[in-house]
Amino acid sequence: MTSEIPVHEWGSADSGAPGILVLQEIFGVSDYIRRRAADLHALGYYVIAPEIYWRLDDTDLDESSPDLLPRAMGIVGRLDWDLAVKDAVAVLDRLRARGRGTGVVGFCFGGGLGFNVAAVSSPDVLVSYYGSALPGLLELAPKVRATSLHHFGNNDAYLEVDAVVPGLGDAEIHRYDGAGHAFDNPLPMFHHAEASALAWRRTEDFLARHLPTSQG
Repeated sequence: MTSEIPVHEWGSADSGAPGILVLQEIFGVSDYIRRRAADLHALGYYVIAPEIYWRLDDTDLDESSPDLLPRAMGIVGRLDWDLAVKDAVAVLDRLRARGRGTGVVGFCFGGGLGFNVAAVSSPDVLVSYYGSALPGLLELAPKVRATSLHHFGNNDAYLEVDAVVPGLGDAEIHRYDGAGHAFDNPLPMFHHAEASALAWRRTEDFLARHLPTSQG
């Protein structure tokens, strides 16, 4: 069944570019996630973003709806985490089979999912933006061999950042004053422009150092 996972692609699987698996927030493969995937492709990567909610029904989300957040929380609450990990690993395996190098970039829900994926499938690099599931996954940290970068907002009301950071080992970690959870998301209720821009510059630099492309 894993071969049936719907995916979105930027670039060609036949190219010589390293592959990056982009993992969505709880809002699915939204316009925002697609833009970030396109940003990564512009850096020279082949990018693939799977529809992690593909096994569920009634997952359409309207980002302009006032009930966006509770509806998204309800959808993710119906998700089988272990199956989501297996699905993401299956897509990462497809990238790895290309032999060009692999990275995982995840946002919020996808940041925690990416951490779990990295613990069981060893991509070359991991970039996690405020992984919401990290508090329950820290026991996996010794298994995460990927060179890793984590971004957190110091005003995150969802994560206890001070409790999470010590469990991440020797990962590169950046924290942003004034930024809350999901600060990279452009929706006004989340966005922190300065933190978003700085975190993305650091993401670009990290990838250039640890998963270089022919454009680097």
